[in-house]
Amino acid sequence: MKQRYLLYILACLVFATSCKKVLDRTPQDAITDLNFWSSIDNLKLYCNNFYGSLYVPGATADNQSDNSVPNTVNTWLYGDAVVPASGGGWAYSNWSNIRNANYFLARYQQVVDDPALINRYVGEIKFFRANEYFNKVKSFGDVPWINKDLNINDSAFLYKPRTPRQTVIDSVIADLNTAIAYLPAPANAELGRLHKYAALQLLARVNLYQGTWMKYRNVSGWQTYLTNAAAAAKQIMDNGGYSIPRPTALYYFKNGDLVDAKTNTYATKDYPLYYKEQFITEDLTPNKECVMPKIYVVNVLTSGLSRTVGEANVGVSKDLIEDFLCDDGLPIALSPRYKGDDSAAIEFQNRDPRLRNMIDNRFLPNNLNNTTLVSNYLSPVASGTPTGYLASKFKSPIPKQNEANQTTYDMFVFRYAEVLLTYAEALAELGTITQTDLDNSINLLRARLDEPSLPGGKMARLTLNPAADPNATTIAGKSRYGYAVSPLIYEIRRERRIELAFEGFRWDDIVRWNAGKLVENPKTVYGIVASADVRTQYNTYYGSNVFTGVNLATITDWDGKNKQVISPYTRAMRTWNDKLYLNPIPQDQINLGRGSIAQNPGW
Repeated sequence: MKQRYLLYILACLVFATSCKKVLDRTPQDAITDLNFWSSIDNLKLYCNNFYGSLYVPGATADNQSDNSVPNTVNTWLYGDAVVPASGGGWAYSNWSNIRNANYFLARYQQVVDDPALINRYVGEIKFFRANEYFNKVKSFGDVPWINKDLNINDSAFLYKPRTPRQTVIDSVIADLNTAIAYLPAPANAELGRLHKYAALQLLARVNLYQGTWMKYRNVSGWQTYLTNAAAAAKQIMDNGGYSIPRPTALYYFKNGDLVDAKTNTYATKDYPLYYKEQFITEDLTPNKECVMPKIYVVNVLTSGLSRTVGEANVGVSKDLIEDFLCDDGLPIALSPRYKGDDSAAIEFQNRDPRLRNMIDNRFLPNNLNNTTLVSNYLSPVASGTPTGYLASKFKSPIPKQNEANQTTYDMFVFRYAEVLLTYAEALAELGTITQTDLDNSINLLRARLDEPSLPGGKMARLTLNPAADPNATTIAGKSRYGYAVSPLIYEIRRERRIELAFEGFRWDDIVRWNAGKLVENPKTVYGIVASADVRTQYNTYYGSNVFTGVNLATITDWDGKNKQVISPYTRAMRTWNDKLYLNPIPQDQINLGRGSIAQNPGW
């Protein structure tokens, strides 16, 4: 099926050069544009050039968060960032998509054709402008809002006083409402192109972000945004035809099918990979969870995603590992099914199946040796996996997918799971959520995980009154967020963290929740327990002293036990500074603004 869209992708690639030549010939002081603004096809070509700005996750998507631990310290979270002299995401070149969107909106009326067809591409441009401005607000807060075409050399708009963030967000929402009205239903859109429900999903995301950002900073009016977030999500849920499916079992294995790479021993569990497989599926276009895919095609458009998973020099934090519930729905501090972390072999047992679906372990295939699926009994402890936990969510076992820049499986641009999480969180923050709402959102995500190995064959469902997790207070006796939340909101945030891990949402969530204190928890940079038993297991498995030169730290855990854990860094623990919620504006832009552009707080 994907080959049907070969010509479409080629058109996108051609436009990146051919259309640029047309625009480069445009006089800077007049609107002539030759004959470009003469057909629907040219409007489509113009829009194609924006699709590269749509985000898809990579192997380092959560590096700036409490989920991932790079081999070298994240300079932002360790307070090493300084005000840049120039660039920094604010320079003139960083506004090109907004400038080009306004350029389109000032000229598309020259095309004479069916208004509905014309408006389809107006809707796309409105979406892209909204997306660009949303990202600007997340980075800088107040930014200049410009909704008209300017001369290509006129950079004065970058130096005007910044527009308040709420005004910009309201303008973003207005653009998205226009896009929703103009864009076609998915059935009438080319696969891989924007449609009504993709715009609705971004609308829900924007409203959730702004509503929670305001609520947790005591800014009045937050209820309106969260109400609108829930309404947009519900519209997709009621009318989009999406669902949370179980993917075709490409790598489902039964007893004897999965072999350990070094010991040639067989796995002894019957573990389906219902969660994992959707992220390494060649063709997402028929997947009911895929609201919008980025389509990759052999020899036309490929990525290096699968290979870079193992080459990104990134580990997973112990804090994230411990946030996975046990399969009875209880946190590890409360569940009798938790077996502890004294060995990697037992830490993943009786846990939310997503843990062994996305973190390297003996029940997760990482290579296909001829016809045999192969796994690692123990993940390496080295610079490539600095915590001993390796995120394998996007790694395919197929050798061809792991060749340099040869990954061809599609990626989610918009995934229905986010819609369900948005709906649940917005209603919980408003205080109006019901058990039916949970059953129609988060519990659909948990139902996908049901399998025979779980108690009663089911992953426990979330209720309105979950048990309070003792690990909610882990930072010097204070709430891990720096403030208290109800057990229900805590569990909904946990579900979001787990379901969307490594997809690039975590930093935005920390910012909008005003929860920077999360990164002060030592476990956000620590790794596996390095007890004597664990060291013996590793040394036996790898045939050498694996822990030679590995830095260790001693912690007193939530259960009162003292433990040695891998500590990739020798620096003191991170200390949060509220200035990190926003990026600094480069100094040259402050200077050029001649007093009209104020620096962000704390910088």
